[in-house]
Amino acid sequence: MAEMVSIHRKIAEELGARPAQVQAAVGLLDEGSTVPFIARYRKEVTGGLDDGQLRTLQERLRYLRELEERRTAILDSIQAQGKLDDELRARIMAADSKARLEDIYLPYKPKRRTKAQVAREAGLEPLADGLLGDPTKDPKAAAELFVDTDKGVADAAAALEGARAILVERFAEDADLIGELRERMWSRGWVTSKVREGKETEGAKFSDYFDFAEPFTKLPSHRILALFRGEKEEVLDLTTEPDEPGTEAGDYETRIAQRFGISDEGRPADRWLCDTVRWAWRTKILLHLGIDLRMRLRQAAEDEAVRVFAANLRDLLLAAPAGGRPTMGLDPGYRTGVKVAVVDGTGKVVATDTIYPHKPQARWNDALVTLEKLAREHGVQLVAIGNGTASRETDKLAGELVKLAPELKLTKIVVSEAGASVYSASAYAAQELPELDVSLRGAVSIARRLQDPLAELVKIDPKSIGVGQYQHDLAESKLSRSLDAVVEDCVNAVGVDVNTASAPLLSRVSGIGTGLAENIVEHRDSNGPFRTRDALTSVPRLGPKAFEQCAGFLRIPGGDDPLDSSSVHPEAYPVVRRIVDRMGIGIAELIGDSRTLRKLSPQEFVDDTFGLPTVTDILTELEKPGRDPRPEFKTASFADGVETMADLKPGMTLEGVVTNVAAFGAFVDVGVHQDGLVHVSAMSRDFVKDPREIVKPGDVVRVKVLDVDVARKRISLTLRLDDEATPGERGPQGGKRERRQGKPGNHGGGGQRARKGADRGAASGGAMADALRKAGYDR
Repeated sequence: MAEMVSIHRKIAEELGARPAQVQAAVGLLDEGSTVPFIARYRKEVTGGLDDGQLRTLQERLRYLRELEERRTAILDSIQAQGKLDDELRARIMAADSKARLEDIYLPYKPKRRTKAQVAREAGLEPLADGLLGDPTKDPKAAAELFVDTDKGVADAAAALEGARAILVERFAEDADLIGELRERMWSRGWVTSKVREGKETEGAKFSDYFDFAEPFTKLPSHRILALFRGEKEEVLDLTTEPDEPGTEAGDYETRIAQRFGISDEGRPADRWLCDTVRWAWRTKILLHLGIDLRMRLRQAAEDEAVRVFAANLRDLLLAAPAGGRPTMGLDPGYRTGVKVAVVDGTGKVVATDTIYPHKPQARWNDALVTLEKLAREHGVQLVAIGNGTASRETDKLAGELVKLAPELKLTKIVVSEAGASVYSASAYAAQELPELDVSLRGAVSIARRLQDPLAELVKIDPKSIGVGQYQHDLAESKLSRSLDAVVEDCVNAVGVDVNTASAPLLSRVSGIGTGLAENIVEHRDSNGPFRTRDALTSVPRLGPKAFEQCAGFLRIPGGDDPLDSSSVHPEAYPVVRRIVDRMGIGIAELIGDSRTLRKLSPQEFVDDTFGLPTVTDILTELEKPGRDPRPEFKTASFADGVETMADLKPGMTLEGVVTNVAAFGAFVDVGVHQDGLVHVSAMSRDFVKDPREIVKPGDVVRVKVLDVDVARKRISLTLRLDDEATPGERGPQGGKRERRQGKPGNHGGGGQRARKGADRGAASGGAMADALRKAGYDR
């Protein structure tokens, strides 16, 4: 109980909340409530903690509970050794991190027999203590007294070697000292990398790191992960330096000496003790700290990479939906043709075909005839074009279709096809579209993701959607947990039509898992559409707890009760009934009547069950029931005559769509097959800490071309339209080509040996690697 109170208090301090709020939230989470449900429908209980605070609370709760479990295990281990006293227990109980806990435990941690243990067994600890406590003793003379061949101590030199091993271990296992040195090295240490001999050609993609150095605290996450990837692929040798390369790190040894009262005053044992300190630092402590800080670097990089991935995924899932309009999806290709799928306003597939407008077949006119026929026959309003291979040519084809049949008022949009191939080959796609070939399923997905990105993208593993960086280098459980939380938050923020939603979409609703989602769909197929939310209770295995969690997020448009199409939870319907009785009008008349609703005082309808936050939310929802939090749909217009990189000229101002955002900048599709890069330094005149402060995936932006490198397939762009283009003098980041020297600048630039272009993340892997390759930054 005391541990839980301590955890609640600590989390409260971190969140800036009251312990009672945290305790209430933890109680709800432990009971099985989801974050979306708690954030939306239990504001009175938690004091209004929002979903962001609750997600942070959930993660910290997991960490601190793991910390407590480890603390208990350590206490039990030391107790079993008979070495646990009150002072040690107090130090263990005061440890506030896993690292600190392990530092304290290190001297007591069971390990293989060390040289120090062998020396203690040989009776050499008094020699070590004697020399440390009284440096006026002559080491050799003192050691002679401990020579004992029966114990393996052949001579004075062997005795001194054993005594040194004891002191080295003592120095290296001093928790307070190690903690202090770790933080000192973190604030002052550097990472250096060198290419391994003979790996220059094979590891060319890591060339930015062949001769590289940068402080720990200045390394951005994508660069850290690139360095570790290079090491893993045996191209780079990484070294952690306690200070800037080329400088002495003697003050670390000085601090160790001070800790144990060692100083060189010319006394007989001083030189031996100073050598022991040096030996401890160089052979034991530095190695230990190097391992610790590598782990810390990776942890920090993973945390940032997961954050970037999650933020980009959120933006993509909450992108503006085009709505329920008949849509034609085009999955571009050359030799295999352009796959065509037409879906109606509900996403149902009504026609498919394959056309061959591009080389080698080049049946352009036949393709136009086929597309026009399909568009007229099915009343197509939107044309969605995948942004992969042959995208620009297919976009041109769609443009001609628009001009050929102006009366159809077609709108063409290039959309991201990331993950479409993954969906096409998935078991769910085979179940959903069994009659279609795998190649055509991608066109269906492209069409549907324009109508409703969220509803379609939830069918794909979040890691395959293509908006992360170095995802294959990240901890699987951590990444999945974070991305799943994003999908859950997005789905529940928008709400789901229970009568049209797919099983994958329903499975992301609060309180509904995969099995229950399938049961809902089966019940719907067998019994027809749900007419009320209460009817959900007839679904097998959907009990009271699941209903409580999911009901408010499920919508039933056109059902028997108008409230069932809103986000008002069924448990709060009595509040609405009281409002209706007070106003003397029907629910249908009240919903959407802003003038009447704004005259009401929420305080009048507060009771013991529903407080002011809930009543205020109810009145807001009644004003605009089932409102969609996503932005209004709009499209970018690519410039006519600009179809390939060769058409781009420095100084051009173009409209484009942000396709991905990384820690070092944003990729923008301007319609020439290659995404351009707007480096973080070219986003604003002011310092930009996070590129997502400026742009997000899906944003339509105006950019200026700074430089075009056709041979290397690199396009440098800027959001600062008054920037001057200086071809050949600017790198692909929008910054001038120069060798970075000295300390990094504001944008996390490289250290004294960092080669230009490291921010390109040339060694990236996973989904971000695809984006980098598409933008030409893999060579």
